[in-house]
This record gives sequence, C-alpha cells and structure tokens, in this order.
Amino acid sequence: MQVPIKMICRSHCAACCIAPSITSPLPGMPQGKPAGVPCAQLDEELHCKVFGQLERPAFCTGLQPSAEMCGESREQALVWLTQLERETQP
Repeated sequence: MQVPIKMICRSHCAACCIAPSITSPLPGMPQGKPAGVPCAQLDEELHCKVFGQLERPAFCTGLQPSAEMCGESREQALVWLTQLERETQP
C-alpha cells in the first residue's frame, strides 16, 4: 500500500480561499463567501487568519492541497478550482 505524500500549500497562493464558494458562515462573512471572492480572513500575505481555530469552516478544514488541485502555479490552481466550482453548482 502506498502512503499519499502530504502536500504543503504554496506560499502567496490562496487559490482555495478565493475560487470556491463557502456556504457556511465564517468570521467577517456571516452569509458565507461567493465563488471568486477572496475570503475576508486572508491577510496581506495571503495566509488564513483563522487557520487552526474553531471559527474556520469545515469546508476549509476538509480541503487539502493535492498535485491535481494546486497544479504548477497559483494561476493553474485558480483555473482548476474555478472549473470545479462551475461543475459542481446545483
């Protein structure tokens, strides 16, 4: 059995904090976050201010970086996540 390699997020990316919608409330965005809108919890360095805190939505906690999702660049990650968002809309 092969153990998956745990990926580390790309510095200054935040594609997963911009491209997808978040339907649950989060600090600063009580109605959730629309797709394509940067999360209110991103700081100037594009790091999550609620990472590791209870206020962080379950969606964010469950979203783990992967080679497919992150691609070779921030731009590739944004394209992939935006396409996934479109394909999974009700």
